[in-house]
Amino acid sequence: MMSAPTRTVIDVIVEDHREVEELFKQLESTSDSEQLRQLADQVIAELVRHSVAEEQYLYPAFREHLDDGDELADHEISEHSEIEETLKELESLDVTEERFQTLVRELISEVRHHVEDEENDALPRLENACGRDELIELGQKVEQAKQSAPTRPHPSAPDTPPWNKILAPGAGFVDRVRDSLAGRQTG
Repeated sequence: MMSAPTRTVIDVIVEDHREVEELFKQLESTSDSEQLRQLADQVIAELVRHSVAEEQYLYPAFREHLDDGDELADHEISEHSEIEETLKELESLDVTEERFQTLVRELISEVRHHVEDEENDALPRLENACGRDELIELGQKVEQAKQSAPTRPHPSAPDTPPWNKILAPGAGFVDRVRDSLAGRQTG
C-alpha cells in the first residue's frame, strides 16, 4: 500500500529554491560555453515551471489566507514578471556575448531577493494560517502544475487564475516539443 504524501507546499517551494540555488552556483563557477548554455537553459526551465506553479496555486492561497494576501500576491507576480523578462532575454543571447554574464548576475540577484522574501515572510505566514492537510494538498497541486508547465518564458501569458491554469499546459506541451527538437536540456 502506498503511503499518503506528506510534503507540504512549503517543502516543495523551498526544495525548488535550493535546486535553483545549486544551479546558480554551478552557473557562477563555470566558464565553459557549452556548460553555460546548458545550465542557463536548465535555470530558465526550472524558474518558469516554478513561477507558473506558484502563480496557479501558491499566490491564490496567499490571497485566501493572509490579511495582506492580495497585495503580497500582486507583489510576487510583479517580481515574477521582471524575472521572466530577464529569462526571455537570457534565452535569446549567445553565452559569449558580454550581456549574457550581466544578465546572469541580474537574474541571480533578482531570484535570491525573491526567495529570501518568500522564505522569511510569506511562506511562514501561510504555514501558520493553513492546516497541514491543506498545505499538503497545495504541495501536490504545485508539483502537478510543474509537470505540465512551460519550460520557456512567456512574458505575455496570463499570470492569474483561471486563464493561467487553462493556457499553461498547452504552452508547456509546445515548449517540451520545441525542447526535444532542439536538443535543449531542461532538467
